[in-house]
Amino acid sequence: MNNKKTFLLLSFVLLKFILQYWLIDPVYDLHRDEYLHLDQGKHLAWGYLSVPPVTSWFSWMILQLGNSVFWVKFFPALFGALTIVVVWKAIEELKGGLFALVLGATSVLLSVILRLNILYQPNSLEVLLWTVLYFCVLKYIHSENKKWLWWAAVAFALGFLNKYNIVFQLAGLIPALLLTEHRRVFAKPTLYLAAGLALILIAPNLWWQYTNHFPVVTHMQELAARQLVNVNRTDFLKEQVLFFLPSFFVLIAAQLSFFLYKPFQRYRLFFWSFVFTLLLYLYLQAKGYYAIGLYPILLAFGAVYLERLLQNGWKVYLRPVAILLIVVLFLPMLQVAFPNKTPRQILKNPKPYQALGLLRWEDGKEHSLPQDFADMQGWRELAQKTDSVYASLTDKEHTLVLCDNYGQAGAINYYSRYKNIQAVSMNADYINWFPLQKEIRNVILIQEITDTDKERKKEKPLFESVSWKGQITNPFAREYGTSIYSLEGARVSINAILQQEIDEKKRRE
Repeated sequence: MNNKKTFLLLSFVLLKFILQYWLIDPVYDLHRDEYLHLDQGKHLAWGYLSVPPVTSWFSWMILQLGNSVFWVKFFPALFGALTIVVVWKAIEELKGGLFALVLGATSVLLSVILRLNILYQPNSLEVLLWTVLYFCVLKYIHSENKKWLWWAAVAFALGFLNKYNIVFQLAGLIPALLLTEHRRVFAKPTLYLAAGLALILIAPNLWWQYTNHFPVVTHMQELAARQLVNVNRTDFLKEQVLFFLPSFFVLIAAQLSFFLYKPFQRYRLFFWSFVFTLLLYLYLQAKGYYAIGLYPILLAFGAVYLERLLQNGWKVYLRPVAILLIVVLFLPMLQVAFPNKTPRQILKNPKPYQALGLLRWEDGKEHSLPQDFADMQGWRELAQKTDSVYASLTDKEHTLVLCDNYGQAGAINYYSRYKNIQAVSMNADYINWFPLQKEIRNVILIQEITDTDKERKKEKPLFESVSWKGQITNPFAREYGTSIYSLEGARVSINAILQQEIDEKKRRE
């Protein structure tokens, strides 16, 4: 039986990797956020303006491995595969059999997590670490072995260093523990020693935040003002259903099991943790995907409970039906939730995307493509046209590529054939990466279509020559219309001007 279980688990892992690569049409570039995270690997630090440091560590590894798209996609796929493994181990801990293992693994595999693992972002590792933390709590409840408190502390610390969102998991766990008989853990000295370990592990990032005037606060304020204000609480709840729609019946079974199945009543804190965290997100008008980490551990409970319900008589024949139901319900998601169709194919049949709200962007408006898909278009074109301008310059050593946003800068750095091009922006972490140690005489300026100074009146007095060189012509790109300008022969100190602008922007923030 053990060999059979191992074979099945490895099969799920292999299928996971195959799907992650297969579900991306070659017409799509990397996502704008991926470029930023990859560039962070070239500037290792204990913190960044928008994220903690862990992603940059993996970016450094990707860089050492050749920085190819294969490796960029490998790590989120790996984190997703490991999430399946942890859920598998949780089911075994709950004494689940072969059916429960397959049901749980299928539920995790054919869910929003497959979509999440498409992109190289902190979210994939976040879901894994939430699941690991819950697994440590499960193991502690089952065994009361103190080592699981230490492992829980490590999981939280790594989660914190990956994405601060894990604080909301802790905010749901603490009152859940207090509400149940497991409150006695607060009388254990080991809990506070483990908490001290977690604090030591995250201390370098906390110090970085302090010395940089807590940019996470500014980031959260901007997020609330520009994006979360457009989040509808009804849509948030609707997304929770859609995320795990194929296996929603497994999640319902999980919630019922905490009250109807006596062996699981001791684990009721997972129910309360889910409720408290979800209510907190609702109150804060959080984005729907923030809560994805809540669900994998619940799928483990639901799978084991359903196995118990379907173990006698004719009910046994419903077991393959349950697994098949997940597959069948996932097929419609396969058609719309992944970048496996070209933009033109999506434009020909937008109704399925509209029905699921996938065409609504962070600005609250409807667009022709899902925002993530539009964020994966036009980047190679931008890099190629920037390279063409760069190649025409005789003084490349003293040329700066200055972009409007981090996506443009990261994409140029990733796709450019000139590996020393070092594009930057006054946006995101690039503001700290300007190569001001060299004199800047030429600037290749990348400006979004919303820019009103088409004649570059601001820059003309500063350079001997100012000319428009091209723009992104891909109509499906979010960056459609972005222009490229060549500013040559600086008449003044561009370094001093840039330093002044950088200092002013940092003061405002």
